[in-house]
Amino acid sequence: MRYKTPDEYYFRIHHIRPRFKNNVEDVLIYMAVEINKISRSKKQEFIQKVNDAIRRYPGNAPKKIKTINNWRTEISSLFGLIEYDTNAEEYWPSAMANNLATNQDLVEFFKYFLFYFQYPGGHLKPHETLKYLQAGIRFKPAKYILTLLSRAEKKTGDRFGISKAELTHCVFNDLRVTRDDRPVEEVVDLIRGNRAKGVSYDWKGDVIRYAGDILDYMVIANLLVKHGNKYYLNFTENESIVAFVESEFYFDKYDVLYNKLDLTLEDVNARQDDWFHYVNKRIESDVFRTNLFRYLGIDETVYSKLPADLDEYVRELEEKGEVMTKEVGDIGEYLIHGHECMKLKRGGRRNLIQLVKRIPSAFGVGYDISSVELDGTKRLIEVKTTISSSKITFANFHLTPSEWKAAESFDGRYFVYRLLVSKNRIRLFVIQDPVGKYKSDRIEMTPRDGVEISFSEHAGKWEELLIWKD
Repeated sequence: MRYKTPDEYYFRIHHIRPRFKNNVEDVLIYMAVEINKISRSKKQEFIQKVNDAIRRYPGNAPKKIKTINNWRTEISSLFGLIEYDTNAEEYWPSAMANNLATNQDLVEFFKYFLFYFQYPGGHLKPHETLKYLQAGIRFKPAKYILTLLSRAEKKTGDRFGISKAELTHCVFNDLRVTRDDRPVEEVVDLIRGNRAKGVSYDWKGDVIRYAGDILDYMVIANLLVKHGNKYYLNFTENESIVAFVESEFYFDKYDVLYNKLDLTLEDVNARQDDWFHYVNKRIESDVFRTNLFRYLGIDETVYSKLPADLDEYVRELEEKGEVMTKEVGDIGEYLIHGHECMKLKRGGRRNLIQLVKRIPSAFGVGYDISSVELDGTKRLIEVKTTISSSKITFANFHLTPSEWKAAESFDGRYFVYRLLVSKNRIRLFVIQDPVGKYKSDRIEMTPRDGVEISFSEHAGKWEELLIWKD
């Protein structure tokens, strides 16, 4: 027996599927950085600069303009990396683009993307949005999935996963869910009942692709884990999961259109700008910021035992509110702090560990960590961390004016530690004296509120990241 959504409730919801889905993390971080370089411009000027950046992405140079335009549409419409003012015909980099380019945290980015993603939304073409509104659809998939899995585990007292086919036929294509907000308990009972009866589903790729996309994006966001063909809650992300489940965030600009008898495309188009402003709102919390210790399964209490990063003078200034230390979320720096201490320990110079310090950002000295070599000479380190769910090949970073100035001043004692963190691997690339490397044509530099650096493996060397152990 094969399960089929009842005809009277069947409505297939869908969204743009990027041509680069299999390489989505690499493409998004590259494009976020490139788009973030572009200043607010008139529509055609901005589009041309984005298209030029897309064409520079490896493999895109020979592609036709239609393909380049499709990439831009998918990047801007689905992921909200561009905001615009239709009346003024002006485009600019979105807050999402700025956040991803600055924080280099793809896991956090996908949490925000999923938090705001809904049907209908500006990611659809206006004539499709019109159909969704006429059908009465109002559905936030990530919230519903997380609520369903949470309630299912509470109800069964056991781990509960869902497959792409189950999600497609019992949730995504069923108006009782997407229109009527069917209680998740009823869907859980339906799925469990189908399993007990041995009911099968249509698993064809073109059938399950849209529900499958959302599940895969939720894995990238670290909200779900996949085992076999089922997706389960990731318990290390309970705080984020609760934020999704309890959230009332919704794009409400369509609400007045649902019962409008003479609904037109103009009504939908009038709200497109609002959609992209909405998906670029920021939550006043770091709830989605990736905790690398939890993400990598590292015991952070071990790192808390390292020598204090601030002396008493700095602590006094902090208590007076005159300086602020960096957020706890900057854990990439904590990992490098431990790495430097471990090098000294392995080198028989444990007595020097107390000299390794993390530096408050408010000091503006141009580096994150003051370390020492085995002979006691200074090593000044700027840490640039990128977080993704899979291995990426991103080879860029930004240095602020103070960081570039420090690199010029300290030459061979100044290092950039490029930390690439994925779920199953940590890679550390070390570049010594970036200004010297630029002058010798071993890295590329583009001025922009400081400098944008592009590099190859000839610019430095790979090192094993040493995890601190006391």
